[in-house]
Amino acid sequence: MATRKLTGKALAEALEPVTGHVFRDHERLRRALTHASARQSTGLDYERMEFLGDRVLGLVIADYVYGAFPEVPEGELSLRLNGLVNAETLAQIAEDIGLTSLIHAGSELRQLEGRKRVNIRADALESLIAALYLEGGLDAARAFILRHWAGRLDASATARRDPKTELQEWAHVAAGAVPAYTLDGREGPDHDPLFTVSVRVGQFEPATGSGRTKRQAEQAAASAILVRERVWTVEVPQ
Repeated sequence: MATRKLTGKALAEALEPVTGHVFRDHERLRRALTHASARQSTGLDYERMEFLGDRVLGLVIADYVYGAFPEVPEGELSLRLNGLVNAETLAQIAEDIGLTSLIHAGSELRQLEGRKRVNIRADALESLIAALYLEGGLDAARAFILRHWAGRLDASATARRDPKTELQEWAHVAAGAVPAYTLDGREGPDHDPLFTVSVRVGQFEPATGSGRTKRQAEQAAASAILVRERVWTVEVPQ
């Protein structure tokens, strides 16, 4: 992140190759990349634009996954969407396109690490999407999004993440709860044990799974709920 504010023209020139758009409103573009810690006497920063960009991104990605997976149930569509628009994904794309170095932030933010740094990069990318939308309409924003999410969109066609991770995200949306795992039993000798685990999500009926390790049993239980609640479709062995 930069502590020195670049001119709107310099930002436009830097971003034209990665956005495919020639920005005319340089002042709005500069606002789109100004963190609240660096806003001037006008009080302008990217927070309002981030709000809009988040919705534009969500619409474009939702439209994509809806059309790309016509047989996938709503729950799995939501998980695919969440994986494509979460802060970690946005922060990585911001880094890939060189956006991080263009964000104007206060000097105290240069040392930030971890989640706060991820969020700043993600928010700035959403704000840039809003700037594209406001100036070039949905077509300009969609072209940018599909271009820079392309690899992730393709990967989402076949990727299925760890079932415990998927269940946790679904549980947050569906029940506002965290999955609770219980070790129900352990059988067999020490060199070949079999664990049985149940998992409960809010008021949903619990599900049970078994495995040679406790983690495998938890994954099996998580998968059972995801399939039963039609979040995941059943995978047929080839």
